[in-house]
Amino acid sequence: MTAAPKPNYSLALIPRGVWVLGFVSMLMDISSEMIHALLPVYLVTVMGTSMVTVGFIEGIAEATASITKIFSGALSDWLGKRKLLAAAGYGLAAFTKPMFPLASTVSWLFAARFVDRIGKGIRGAPRDALIADIAPVQLRGASFGLRQSLDTVGAFVGPLLGIGLMWWTADNFKAVFWIAVVPAFLALALILFAVEEPRRPQDLHRAENPLSLQAIKRLGPVYWRVVMVGIAFTLARFSEAFLILRAQNVGLSVMWVPAVLVGMNVFYALSAYPAGVLSDRLNRKGLLAAGLVLLAGADLALALMPNLAGVALGVALWGLHMGFTQGLFATLVADASPPELRGTAFGFFNLLTGVAMLAASVIAGALWDLSGPTGTFFAGLVFALVALLGLLAMRGEISKVSAA
Repeated sequence: MTAAPKPNYSLALIPRGVWVLGFVSMLMDISSEMIHALLPVYLVTVMGTSMVTVGFIEGIAEATASITKIFSGALSDWLGKRKLLAAAGYGLAAFTKPMFPLASTVSWLFAARFVDRIGKGIRGAPRDALIADIAPVQLRGASFGLRQSLDTVGAFVGPLLGIGLMWWTADNFKAVFWIAVVPAFLALALILFAVEEPRRPQDLHRAENPLSLQAIKRLGPVYWRVVMVGIAFTLARFSEAFLILRAQNVGLSVMWVPAVLVGMNVFYALSAYPAGVLSDRLNRKGLLAAGLVLLAGADLALALMPNLAGVALGVALWGLHMGFTQGLFATLVADASPPELRGTAFGFFNLLTGVAMLAASVIAGALWDLSGPTGTFFAGLVFALVALLGLLAMRGEISKVSAA
């Protein structure tokens, strides 16, 4: 058997389709974050809704996105077409964006948020499976790392644009929401006209029922091992909202609170691609362990350093941990799943880790009420160390590289 060629660090080797999908994700994230960073404030201050209503809208929206990913991923396997569903998801999100400035009631805003998240759920798993289909095996980690980096750039550019445009328009929410429509339609145009789906290999059988028990068994023990590791990681990492709460707790003014997520996403974006390249060269289990060490360091700083310097250090380490792990998990899912069931594999992974994130955030909130931020972040440290020990003790591979 001929060994796969060693990957090169050059970005020029990443396939054009991966680059385009990365920019598609970035543009849609810029659009979405311009709106979502302001939407809670808009709902409360302009529409007069309660915090309970805001929480209900956000909870339903995110749960909808997670559940939809299973069905869209399975449907992409059944159809044998990834781009069609990914484009449909981006299109649905793009055409929903004008509803935000046009909405005159909370019900319309809820509907817009709900449909927008359905679009996110539809595109997520097919897009990641499409990247796995496009990327060469030896550059799979680098390709997912690049996509994650570009996506994360959108996650911090969007809120920054929102802040700047609110200042420029004298707090005109609807004007900012209209401007956010533009990058959404640019993303749709890119995926429609600049992404070419690779031909399906003739010897690759179409999955007749990707959600059947037989298909689930075909995903194999290696894949489910990756899912278990992903769930353990997610239980050790709660919502980034607690980073914001910690920053406020140590005295950061409300005006500067968005800087917390901006800073985290900067470190996330800068580290995701290098981590992806390293994952193609080094032991992926070791990189996951490094990610958990970074998370443990973040929890330690946030628990023991109740000042802005401690928060800054914790936020930086948190972002590095995300960069080291999130693109890598996408790579592991692609490695461990049969090519004809990759969409289903991404769908199950996203759903189960989404449930784990919800559980972790509920536990973190309860601990905050009982013992304050120190107790919450110490518990996060303990969960991270337990996950690290479990990862190191795990026998057998957590990934296998598919040649397809």
